Amino acid sequence: MDFKNQINFLQELQKNNNKEWMDTNRKWYKEVRDDYIAWLNDINSKLSVIDDAYYDTPGKKGINRINNNLMFHPNKPIYKDHFGAGFDKRPNTGDFYVEIGIERSMFAGGLWRPDPKRLRSIRDAIDYDGEELLQILNKKSFKNLFGGLYEDVKLTNAPKGFSNKHRHIDLLRNKTFAVAMEFSSDLVLKDDFEDYLINAYNIMLPFRRYLNKAITV
Repeated sequence: MDFKNQINFLQELQKNNNKEWMDTNRKWYKEVRDDYIAWLNDINSKLSVIDDAYYDTPGKKGINRINNNLMFHPNKPIYKDHFGAGFDKRPNTGDFYVEIGIERSMFAGGLWRPDPKRLRSIRDAIDYDGEELLQILNKKSFKNLFGGLYEDVKLTNAPKGFSNKHRHIDLLRNKTFAVAMEFSSDLVLKDDFEDYLINAYNIMLPFRRYLNKAITV
């Protein structure tokens, strides 16, 4: 994968974030996108070997659109400043997300503000066995890589059906159950970037399994 070409394309796109420039450079965009999809296919194959429960996600299914959704975010530019894709994208579960951007790239996973039904299922799992989730979050390798749960809006009080004195109230008040680690895009250009990605996938996997089990049982 020629990540340098990809980043150069994104840099030029952000300088000329309009449809006219994209139409003129459509060949370049397709070259970068096809290269990225081929790389995604390769990573997809490697992850399927290390995870028996992995949900096959070819590059064309995993890749996100480069267009921003202007219907819900009309003030955003037309095109994103990154290429994003999900792996292990079993329907209605939390995937492993990889984003390659100009200045910032990231690994992320879990569930961002899940719907009320799935959120309730996660809270029920925490009520039943929150210690297991805490053990995952507090594992040294996990904390070193992701820090902790992604900081997002929380309830000020206990969710309905739970007490403010619940032993896991800090977890229960979360509306988002996801983790993310950002890194300089310089890392993407290093020879061992794929090893770094696979390591992050493995470290995050118990966390994602906990959430996905909670919302599918």
